[in-house]
Amino acid sequence: MLTRDGGSHASRWTLIGYAIVTLVAATLGAARVLEPLDHAALDAQFAALRAIAPRAASSEVVIVGIDEDTVKSLPEPVSLWHPHFSRFLQASAAGGAAAVGLDVVFPDRSYDSIVPGYDRQLAIGIVSARRAAPLVIARTVDSSGEARAIHPLFVAAAGADAVAYAMLPLDGDAVVRRFDERLGAAGEAVPTLAGELARRMGVQPGRGLIDFSRGARFDYVPLHRVLSLHEAGDSAALQKLFAGKPVLLGAVFKFEDRLGAPVKLAAWDQDSVTVPGVVLHAQALRNLLDSGFIAEVPRWLTIALCVLLASVWWFATTLRRAALTLLAGVLLIAAGSTVALARGSHVPPSAPIAALVLATVTRSAREAALGMRERLKLRRAFSGYVSPDVMDDILSGEIAAELGGVNRFVCALFSDIRGYTTRSEGMSPQEIVAFLNSYFEQVVNVIHARGGTVVTFMGDGIMAVFGAPKALDNPCAQAFAAARGLLEYVHDFNVQARAAGVAPIDIGVGLHAGDAVVGHVGSSSRHDYTAIGDVINVASRLEGVTKEVGYRLVYSGTVAQALPAGVSHTALGLQQIKGHTPVEAYGFEKIG
Repeated sequence: MLTRDGGSHASRWTLIGYAIVTLVAATLGAARVLEPLDHAALDAQFAALRAIAPRAASSEVVIVGIDEDTVKSLPEPVSLWHPHFSRFLQASAAGGAAAVGLDVVFPDRSYDSIVPGYDRQLAIGIVSARRAAPLVIARTVDSSGEARAIHPLFVAAAGADAVAYAMLPLDGDAVVRRFDERLGAAGEAVPTLAGELARRMGVQPGRGLIDFSRGARFDYVPLHRVLSLHEAGDSAALQKLFAGKPVLLGAVFKFEDRLGAPVKLAAWDQDSVTVPGVVLHAQALRNLLDSGFIAEVPRWLTIALCVLLASVWWFATTLRRAALTLLAGVLLIAAGSTVALARGSHVPPSAPIAALVLATVTRSAREAALGMRERLKLRRAFSGYVSPDVMDDILSGEIAAELGGVNRFVCALFSDIRGYTTRSEGMSPQEIVAFLNSYFEQVVNVIHARGGTVVTFMGDGIMAVFGAPKALDNPCAQAFAAARGLLEYVHDFNVQARAAGVAPIDIGVGLHAGDAVVGHVGSSSRHDYTAIGDVINVASRLEGVTKEVGYRLVYSGTVAQALPAGVSHTALGLQQIKGHTPVEAYGFEKIG
């Protein structure tokens, strides 16, 4: 029990601990050290929403893909595809596309010197598509970050403001999760392919997390199929593909121009963790034309949530409470963050979960350390008053503090020293205490070594039980072995005593087994751990019988029947014991 000073000291350190936890929790909310965990959580949330609550996109984007089959079907190298790109643009116009984005690398010079009229063919296609619907040509950057040039004729055909960067911001793990046009060298905004297409369709692009939970996986229409439909004059088929929808042309090769995505967006390649860049531009555009991007909550809100969760420090005072709080808290944070994501807001869960873990673990660890310190104090203070098994059960809470007990099968042992009264007459009180302490030191060790529990000392006598509180497979065998150990100790003691000219000692031991009530007996303010029952009385009486029958160890038939085969003992028949019906007895180690 803590004193007033001790309580104040503990309270002060509890407050200090809470203050430290709160400060660290706030720091976790403000810092971005857990951002990789938030990215992993976000990807898992997107995947879960797609699996559990899939949501269709109100605006679909058509991808026309340049794949391996297209490359094989067209005889010229890609750099000389001017006529094919022109026919694609004319096909998109004929099909009624709402807008067209070209995520392809346009040449930076004229090819008329190689094939006269090539530049004009492509320019005609650009103008034709531009007249029918908004058109945006992608601009790329080189390895140094400089913008790649586009032949001026094509820029003029499309319009100077129709050229945009085919760029998306990458997170630290090289995955695209957000849309933000602030991609300039100094952080200035630049037009992007998806952003410029959205503007030309009447939507002003904002910034935020791309909602990868909305819309089905993308499939694509091969470019060579579109060209075939155009050559065949199949306007109806082109209308079915493109009418009223934005169209993006881009490469869909398996190993080229691929970027990391939080979810598997390509229906034709569901095993890869990367997708073609055109697919990510399509998802961003789909978001822009639909409900917009997911807003990230302000950093101060995350900090406030972390500080709030740090207050569970006051509740997580036990390991059980801490575990339940942690489990419930993590589930609520994960579920709440996922629901918020589905509704258009991103609450990063890692910092709040870390704050919750910090508060619960540190508080429960502190309380466990304090509890351990108190247990060590109790063990040091009281281990000499009770047997080790009793002490362990008290500290673990298995022995209740309330009065009462439980019914157990035990073997009771009683032992005392013969002629002790006469022996003590010539000894001073200090010598008597020293002798008894030396004697009981060995006797107690023998009993404890066999799993017994010393219940009480009675002058020169001792009472012990086997089978409580520690359960034993065979309490009788352990008690019998302990009794023999006591006799062996006395024999060794006497050998040394005679050599030193000191009078030897003799003991009597009684054993009986049966049911007893073991537990706390006494008053609420002062009680002992003891055993009550007929088995205790009989064991005590049998110890007294040792004087009459001339055997140092006398035990009942109940004990004898439980002993392993091969134990040599003498049947003593029925023995009259005071206040009890006769008891069948057996003797071991005859006196004299």
